[in-house]
Amino acid sequence: MKTSTTYNRAFWNLVRGSSDQHNDLREGSDFQTGAYFLPNESTSRFLAALSKENLFRRIATTINATTKGGSIIASDACTAADWIPENSPIPDAEQLFKQYRVQEHKLAGITLLQNDFLQDTAFDIESYLTNEFARSFGKKEEWAFINGNGVNQPYGILHPTNGAEIGVTTSAVDGISFDEIIKLFFNLESEYRNRAAWIMNDETALALRKLKDASGNYLWRSTDDTILGKPVLISNFMPSPASGNKAIAFGDFSYYWIVERQNLSIRPIKEKYYVTDQIAYIGFEFLDGCLIRPEAIKLLQMSA
Repeated sequence: MKTSTTYNRAFWNLVRGSSDQHNDLREGSDFQTGAYFLPNESTSRFLAALSKENLFRRIATTINATTKGGSIIASDACTAADWIPENSPIPDAEQLFKQYRVQEHKLAGITLLQNDFLQDTAFDIESYLTNEFARSFGKKEEWAFINGNGVNQPYGILHPTNGAEIGVTTSAVDGISFDEIIKLFFNLESEYRNRAAWIMNDETALALRKLKDASGNYLWRSTDDTILGKPVLISNFMPSPASGNKAIAFGDFSYYWIVERQNLSIRPIKEKYYVTDQIAYIGFEFLDGCLIRPEAIKLLQMSA
């Protein structure tokens, strides 16, 4: 339904203020919020914009689980393979599977627009709304995927029990040494180092850019922003290198799963902002997130 020309036209007419589109939008309505799902093409544009705003949308694994309630099942190890002689049985797998309960955490935001823009047919309202919600939702998602506590929000990679493992604790309260970065690198198992990346904030990155080895060579390779051959990604939602903080995450972030429960839906609100000649748009998204292998990411924690 959301792929049809009729739905697409009705949705954007509703967004521009038309009040007689509801019959054509019935199958795309969300009874939980009173909003309407974006047409599929618009959803694709929103997700593309979202990936530019939230680095986890580029490096994590996104799965769709739209049914209410339920769990996801993940293996605790990589699929095993071996050479098998002719006519010999294939040995049983020794993988264990862990069940993760999937929640429906609601992310909501509001943006306002002057009615003058709605009357201007040259104004690209689709780009405006998808980009506005991508910016606001992307920031909140990225914060939660790092710092979330699981209460009305996903668990983040820094969570003490449902997040990544501590790989190295620094000797200094407010400083990181060259050797400690090397230790963190090799503390991560080799199978996870192949696709690993570093995540840190600007303050930590500045400190690491100054680190040199005994021969005076910089640890940070500035030509391609890598440390020990692995890319450095910046998120200022990571803590600064201060007492007790987890300042650096290093690992394979594809083992953080973003569980899409429900893509973006939008509800226009006209009455509340009538006196200011504005219309409000409330956006809703339902999702969860979890790290399915804690050992796939190692953290550098500052000494307390």
